[in-house]
Amino acid sequence: MAINEAPRAEGHAAIHPTGKRGFVLGMLCFVYVLNFLDRQLVSILGKPIQDGLRITDSQLGYVTGFYFALFYCFIAIPIGWLADRTNRVRILSLACGLWSGATVACGMAGGYGQLVAARMAVGVGEAGGVPPSYAIISDTFPREQRGTAMGIFNLGPPFGSALGVAFGASLAAAYDWRVPFYAVGAIGVVTAVLVYLLVPEPVRGSFDPEPAFGATPAPVQSFAQAIIGFFGNKVLALTAIASGAANFITYGLSNFATLFLMREKGMTLDEVAIWYALAVGVGMGTGIFVSGKLIDHFAVRNKAAYASIPAFSLVLALPFFLGFAAADRWEVALALLFVPLFLNSFFLPATVTFVQSEVAPAARVISGALLLLVMNLVGLGLGPTFIGMASDYFRPDYGQHSLRMAFYALAPMYLIAALLFLWLARMIKASPAAASAAPQR
Repeated sequence: MAINEAPRAEGHAAIHPTGKRGFVLGMLCFVYVLNFLDRQLVSILGKPIQDGLRITDSQLGYVTGFYFALFYCFIAIPIGWLADRTNRVRILSLACGLWSGATVACGMAGGYGQLVAARMAVGVGEAGGVPPSYAIISDTFPREQRGTAMGIFNLGPPFGSALGVAFGASLAAAYDWRVPFYAVGAIGVVTAVLVYLLVPEPVRGSFDPEPAFGATPAPVQSFAQAIIGFFGNKVLALTAIASGAANFITYGLSNFATLFLMREKGMTLDEVAIWYALAVGVGMGTGIFVSGKLIDHFAVRNKAAYASIPAFSLVLALPFFLGFAAADRWEVALALLFVPLFLNSFFLPATVTFVQSEVAPAARVISGALLLLVMNLVGLGLGPTFIGMASDYFRPDYGQHSLRMAFYALAPMYLIAALLFLWLARMIKASPAAASAAPQR
């Protein structure tokens, strides 16, 4: 059966009523919250885990970055290709159950090797979480609402991080660092069942223009053709590379921020659970939501806004990031950090919405997976790994301030990412395909 026909035979109607769209988006966002909460727990509880398992900054960087990303990124590609041909909701549900069970295993780890194995399993499960959700949202909301919808969906990382800090740090302070992994994993298993039972599978391409009468349907792409088609498009390839550079900053900072605030600025777990959680939830959350609104407003008139808005946000964030690293007191550091938390993730709704709008409906999951491959292999795989290794490198000369020096070493990536996005903006302006595909109201 042709790929254009198969989804319409899955027994679900297209989702048009606003209430149903809101429910689907809310469920997907909650799954993403759990996805990111599970992912960030090791980083949030970095200091007690280091104390309990006797691991170095480099080992912490590997387990929160490279080892996780290795499985997360590459497993996402075949899962994305499969999801474009099957029921995306069922794959999302199965993935949620898998990563939640693996999160429980992280809490059971008796040594570094067991923690690495459990984190890899979390990565395998989470690989099936975000790309199907991107495609479900794109087939649930019309083009002119996708930027806002993606912005709301991408509140998952800040809310997940904030809840992870508040929930994880509070439970760890009251009991033990292992307890948060058990609690969050159990919630995830229940959520996986609810997704399977309650979220309908939307019709692929339900809000995209109908093909002209007599037009030949797009041929079904093979796995290799889908990959070649994505990376063979210079605009999409540069979108992925620029996003990876920005994500290098985001993950490098977020995966070591709590350790930095506790070890170098003197915050306690109880203070982290309140003040850092608020900064992450409000700062990142409002930033991602605002960026989605800005994209919906400006990209209709000028498609290059998908790239220029992230470029400007990164340049504005840089001096505040440097101030955060240099501040002597955690109160001042956290106040300065709020601005980068607000601005660092502007790229996320912009690039995700751009890619989902540029590809055919039948290739949305695999395209989202390929975007995440580069974004997370560079950002999640290398960002925390770089910070951890840099911190250990600077330790002989700078002692307890080694993480501060590692953050200084991260600062040039702000300018590199901004320049990549400016280059992307020029390419979008010069691309006839991009100009002809401008979203319509």
